[in-house]
Amino acid sequence: MMYFCYIDESGTPEIPGTSSHYVLCGLAIPINKWKMCDKQIHVIKHKYGLDDAEIHTAWILRTYLEQSRIPDFETMSYAERRSAVIRERTKEIYRLQRGGNKKLYKQCKKNYRMTDAYIHLTRDERIHLIQEIADKIGGWQFARIFAEGVDKTHFSPTAKHTIDEMALEQIVSRFEQCMIKKDGNPISIFGALIHDNNLTVAKRHTQLMQQFHRKGTLWTSINHIIETPLFVNSELTSMVQLADLCSFVIRRFFELGETDLFDRIKKRFDKHNGKLVGVRHFTNDMCTCAVCMEKRLSKKTN
Repeated sequence: MMYFCYIDESGTPEIPGTSSHYVLCGLAIPINKWKMCDKQIHVIKHKYGLDDAEIHTAWILRTYLEQSRIPDFETMSYAERRSAVIRERTKEIYRLQRGGNKKLYKQCKKNYRMTDAYIHLTRDERIHLIQEIADKIGGWQFARIFAEGVDKTHFSPTAKHTIDEMALEQIVSRFEQCMIKKDGNPISIFGALIHDNNLTVAKRHTQLMQQFHRKGTLWTSINHIIETPLFVNSELTSMVQLADLCSFVIRRFFELGETDLFDRIKKRFDKHNGKLVGVRHFTNDMCTCAVCMEKRLSKKTN
């Protein structure tokens, strides 16, 4: 048996960066389920007119102000909505060009580029899209989610590894331990890491994984994970897009306490003997989020 663990991140690992938390998340599925999963997600995307679009959750869930300026937007067809939004966005681009604020103009162009695939959907429809995908992930009983959520206000700047390196070590260790629990003797289960192609971390994470293969992590030797991470373009790989969704959902839960999407995927968090082992919130001992409270309760019952 072979498992693919698709990995993506949410938030920035830099301190202070643009987010208070950094989350690295892995979604592991057995390879004999890959085609079924991919087809199920494609059915949902087709329903919303997104057959060839990347599911980038953070951009999908933004508010598109220009939609509110279009009368009866909800009653229009997809084609009419797209045409109307493009007109509004074109007017805004020209306005910013005349205004001379190059930074705002550049950011606006990026926002429009990153959200272009979704402009035919109302915000409610976009929310329902992500909810449907999250429900689908939550229903995959064969899948497992591993995640490390780091509250950067509690991370020591003198630590041996950077935030993203520490998070990778955690994900690798938990994925390895999950396969050990599933395996018999001799070794018959293997896994591979498939990472979103982030050029700034690819070399560093590859070198770190080579070290794990030689020396193990702080918690385990590596016998079930093959090779170094395979870096792929998330735009072309739907399962990495689902890891992006999970990492975003978990970060929003840790940062803002948002529970709707979190509750839809949490059934897939890896557990051992009924105890949560796949997801950790790296923060202070006083945190009362559901993950920290469950971990604390597990320690008391040991």
